[in-house]
Amino acid sequence: VKAGNETQISEFLLLGFSEKQELQPFLFGLFLSMYLVTVLGNLLIILAAISDSRLHTPMYFFLSNLSFVDTCFASTTVPKMLVNIQTQSKVITYAGCITQMCFFVLFIVLDSLLLTVMAYDRFVAICHPLHYTVIMSPQLCGLLVLVSWIMSVLNSMLQSLVTLQLSFCTDLEIPHFFCELNEMIHLACSDTFVNNMVMYFAAVLLDGGPLVGILYSYCRIVSSIRAISSTQGKYKAFSTCASHLSVVSIFYGTGLGVYLSSTMTQNSHSTAVASVMYTVVTPMLNPFIYSLRNKDIKGALTQFFRGKQ
Repeated sequence: VKAGNETQISEFLLLGFSEKQELQPFLFGLFLSMYLVTVLGNLLIILAAISDSRLHTPMYFFLSNLSFVDTCFASTTVPKMLVNIQTQSKVITYAGCITQMCFFVLFIVLDSLLLTVMAYDRFVAICHPLHYTVIMSPQLCGLLVLVSWIMSVLNSMLQSLVTLQLSFCTDLEIPHFFCELNEMIHLACSDTFVNNMVMYFAAVLLDGGPLVGILYSYCRIVSSIRAISSTQGKYKAFSTCASHLSVVSIFYGTGLGVYLSSTMTQNSHSTAVASVMYTVVTPMLNPFIYSLRNKDIKGALTQFFRGKQ
């Protein structure tokens, strides 16, 4: 159905990373292995947190939630990309594109909010250790996760609803490996003022706000650690935050890097390559960062698999 230059579209084309046919098997193998490692690593953390009663603490409750979200986050974009590479097709339906964008926005905001909740947990543990069990009650932990989900779902629904109002012209090529919100807005023929306002407002509120909260928590944590007299005490306090701080640095560092580079350069291909860092690499690294230096998770998994034998 045509109305002027606007067309009722049924599909988009995801251009991916490279047109070169000889690179496709390599890309397929690389992303398949990264995806499998991501799913397996995050599921093992969830398994450890559930199976061992010693890990039934706020820190591991939030970590298992983060692992679940990271698995969903990677599953939103990678499987479709793998199918497109394998079938040598770039097509994604309009409904599929909107759905993918909806879930991508949901899980990236949820990631951000859960990292903030985890920073608050570390802040209470180090700055108010005597009141930790009282403050971080199971009720509060559940409420913090529930509020994070509700805010993420509401934002995702709002972004999707305003995107559904857009009409598109004949240029339906998305220079990315998934339906990224900003790229879809750029393709629209109709007025995108409302979309841009909603997107930037959400970015400030749901990405900028959590980042400020995390930075404030760590400022307070650092000042508390400096007040500890013994070197061993300082090291122990800092080591409980090291994993979380690493994940936060990778997540926000790569995310900010992608968006700053996309505003400075018009090269969408390089932005697509850079965005792999926070869409695929970060969810894959999180289990390694949290488990490599964590004796509790290693112990829980060892005990679980020994018990199964």
